[in-house]
Amino acid sequence: MYRFLASTRWVGWLLLVCIFAGACVFLGRWQMDRRAEVLTEISHVNQNYFAPADSSPEAVALFDELPAEKKWTTVALRGEYLVDDTRVVRNRIKAGRPGYEVLVPFRTTDGATVVVDRGYLPIGDVRPGWPDEIPAAPTGVVDIEVRLKPSEPTLDRDAPEGQLATVNLPTFAQVLDYPISQSAYGIMYHENPAPATAPQPLDEPDTDEGPHLSYSYQWFAFGVLAFIGFWYAAKQQRKINREDAEELAEAQAAGFDAPLHKVRKIRAKQVKTHRRDGSLTDEAAEDAMLDAADSTEIHENR
Repeated sequence: MYRFLASTRWVGWLLLVCIFAGACVFLGRWQMDRRAEVLTEISHVNQNYFAPADSSPEAVALFDELPAEKKWTTVALRGEYLVDDTRVVRNRIKAGRPGYEVLVPFRTTDGATVVVDRGYLPIGDVRPGWPDEIPAAPTGVVDIEVRLKPSEPTLDRDAPEGQLATVNLPTFAQVLDYPISQSAYGIMYHENPAPATAPQPLDEPDTDEGPHLSYSYQWFAFGVLAFIGFWYAAKQQRKINREDAEELAEAQAAGFDAPLHKVRKIRAKQVKTHRRDGSLTDEAAEDAMLDAADSTEIHENR
């Protein structure tokens, strides 16, 4: 029956199938974890992004400590921009196009200083590595509404004077003469009074969960198919073994020690190498002479 499965060869194949299936399960779970992270991010967007702006001290305190579930929280601020410390951030993307974002410190009427991202600027044509124009922030007392994002990690690259490689608030704080909140910054979406010109609003966060669920199902399916393939191969081997056993029994009943198809092959080979009188054919004799000569030469070389 299936006793051949205990052979070294088939045990080795089963081990490889188990390893492959284990890798498929690992990759499927990894895709599920990725999907869980995306769904968590989407939930933060749905809960916070379109909520009314909050001007309470608790909301303003989020600039100093922003929990993950508070990302995109909308906050209302009153104060003034510190326009002399404006910086642009390099290599930012909007609608698939590279450009810049404009950061300006904002001092609230309560005395706290936070960083506000006023929006996106396209790559300029006049001065390489800079936008053509940086719209000035409104002066005087301004009411703004922002959405909070955490400080970004540092990057292993520098930026020209007046620019930043990323929105890393501790790095920004090093070039300022006053302290700023370093846990989060605000993406501005409303200013009053509104300036004549302003940077372009940033894109809304993506709420598409992506193909992670379908990918995870595919990996799990591959793991199952590996065992189905092993079972099918074993079933085919069992069929072959049964047919060989039946042929051997038929041959033994006819007085042969091997299946008839093997006996026919042996006889066909003998016909090709021997004449009817039992002597070798010319081709077989020539091959035998060459083999003997090669053996003699090897023996002499030794």
